[in-house]
Amino acid sequence: MKKNILIDVERLKYPKSGIANVCISLIKGLNEKLCHFNYTLYGPQKNIPVLKQDFKLINWNFWQKILKINTSTFHLIHVTHQLSDYFHSKKSNQKKVVTLHDLNFLHDKSSAGKIEKSKKLVQKNIGNTDAVVCISEFVKDDFLKNKYLFNLKNDVKVEVIYNGLVFPENDKYISDKNYQFLNKKFILNIGVLFPKKNQEVLLNLIALNDRDLVLITSSAKSDYKEKFLQKVKDLSLEKRVHLLENIENYEKYFLLQHCESYCHPSLAEGFGIPPVEAMYFGKPIFLSNLTSLPEIGGDLAFYFNDFSPENMKKVYDDGMEMFNADTENYKVKLKERAAKFSYQKMADSYEKLYKDLLD
Repeated sequence: MKKNILIDVERLKYPKSGIANVCISLIKGLNEKLCHFNYTLYGPQKNIPVLKQDFKLINWNFWQKILKINTSTFHLIHVTHQLSDYFHSKKSNQKKVVTLHDLNFLHDKSSAGKIEKSKKLVQKNIGNTDAVVCISEFVKDDFLKNKYLFNLKNDVKVEVIYNGLVFPENDKYISDKNYQFLNKKFILNIGVLFPKKNQEVLLNLIALNDRDLVLITSSAKSDYKEKFLQKVKDLSLEKRVHLLENIENYEKYFLLQHCESYCHPSLAEGFGIPPVEAMYFGKPIFLSNLTSLPEIGGDLAFYFNDFSPENMKKVYDDGMEMFNADTENYKVKLKERAAKFSYQKMADSYEKLYKDLLD
């Protein structure tokens, strides 16, 4: 008889976020397999994709933080994010898996209050888990280094399962938007406008070359956004910096298809979905050499070792020269590397973990 598994995909509340992307990929991957389990998804029904198989759904409601859902019929619960507000408790005969995306709050200059609050929430999620899944080797190393901050079960498994992506179905996207920058060479960046994403250093780079900068963002820290926009003015870059908020996926793919390069100078990254998407489109990627990014870009990416404008310009110019000297070969290799992070591989790895824990 098939065992019952509950997967917490509550983060689909924020459908344009990176974690929502990962949840969609996991659902799609499990839904396309010959499933060994009865799956139930917990999340906002309107954002859960149409399913081929008979997965059950429990619709998310805000009051379920207080009035808890009865989970007694499930053999395993998978919490897909370490800061989840749901499913902190489990029955003695249940297994639990928690996906750990990062411990960024320990590293991003958070206030003492925020660190304490985040630590408590992570503890509630992982304190009774049977397996912690880290989304990169970097996250695993960081977790093992800081494991002493948490009380864990003695026999907890810690393993790496890379995030998997659902790649676009074709390489040719069209847009009805009249983007003025399309007839110029432009650098693309995708991500929330937050201090840890470090987008402001890209302004120093374009101040020294003739590129436009296009940022696709789903949310922003208001004081960082103000600082960023002030710097745009100070450097007289108003006509060359374009901020696009909450655009649809097909627009994002259209811009990935047309950009000259993708730049991601992030200071803290548990994985890094946008660089993988850019690799899928065969675009040269320029990354910081920090946290998980070297693991994602491997030897195909170009790395900023520091963020001085002159150094960034040199890395950019040298990287573009290398890419342009062998474009077709580079594109093939980039696409092959992106394929290593597929949603099917992720779903296979999670199902194997569920099976190992339940056997």
